[in-house]
Amino acid sequence: MSLKTKVLTAAAFAALLASTAVQAVTYTVGTGATYRPFEYEAPNKEIVGFDIDLMKAIAKAQGFDVEFVNTTWSTIFPALNNGDRDIIMSGITITDKRKEAVDFSEPYFLAHQLILTSSNLQIKSLKDLEGKLIAVVNASAGDVAASNAFGKASTNIRRFDNTPLALEELANGGVDAMIGDVGVLQWYMKQNPDKKFNQCRDPEFQEQYFGIGVRKGNTQVLNDVNAGLKKVIESGAYNEVYRKWFGSDAPKLPAFTK
Repeated sequence: MSLKTKVLTAAAFAALLASTAVQAVTYTVGTGATYRPFEYEAPNKEIVGFDIDLMKAIAKAQGFDVEFVNTTWSTIFPALNNGDRDIIMSGITITDKRKEAVDFSEPYFLAHQLILTSSNLQIKSLKDLEGKLIAVVNASAGDVAASNAFGKASTNIRRFDNTPLALEELANGGVDAMIGDVGVLQWYMKQNPDKKFNQCRDPEFQEQYFGIGVRKGNTQVLNDVNAGLKKVIESGAYNEVYRKWFGSDAPKLPAFTK
C-alpha cells in the first residue's frame, strides 16, 4: 500500500469516526397526551406541555435526541418494560410500588393530591366524601388515595382512563368529586373559570414528586436523564420552563442523591 493510499485510508477512517461521534442517540419517550398542562395535543397534533419542554431541555443539555410518542396511561408502563419506549414522562408520581417496576430519575416536580367537588358540596377532608361518588384516573395517585380511604372495591369510586374524562363526569354531575394532581386540576380551573368547583386539600395528603421512568437496570438512559436534569436545574433553564407553564418560580426540589 502506497503512502498516499495509507494517508487517504487513515483520513477516511478518521472521518468515519468523526461522523459517528456526532450522531446523538435518540430516546423514545412515552407520554400520555391527555394531561394538561404537562402533556397534551395542540390543534396541529403536536404534543406540547411542561413535561415536553423540560425533556427537550434535558436532552439538549446532555446531548441526546428525543422522540415523543403518545402512549395511553394504561399501557405506558408495559410499553417501557417491553422495550417499545426508552423513557416514560407523563406526570408520574414516584411511589414505592412503582419503584419495583421501573427506575426513576431524581424528582423533577413537587405535587400533591387535590379534591374538586361540585359547587353545592363543601368538604374539609377526604373522609367527608363517605357515601359520595368519586372520579379518579385508574391506577393514579388519586385512585390510591380513594382506595385507601374507602376500599379498593368501593362502588362509589368511578375509575376513568384519563383526567379529561374524569373531569367531564364531574362537570356533568355524574360524580360528586374528583381527586387528582394539583398542577393538573388547578390548570383546569384556571382555563375553565365557568366551572364553579370547590377545592380541598386533605391535611393528610402528603407532598409527592414526579419522576422520569426508565426500564429497570437501564443505567445509561437513567444517567443521561439525571445528568441533563441536574444541568437544567443549575443553569436556570428548569425555572424558565416552570414559569412558562405555571407563572411563578419553581419550588425547591430535593438535593440529588446520586
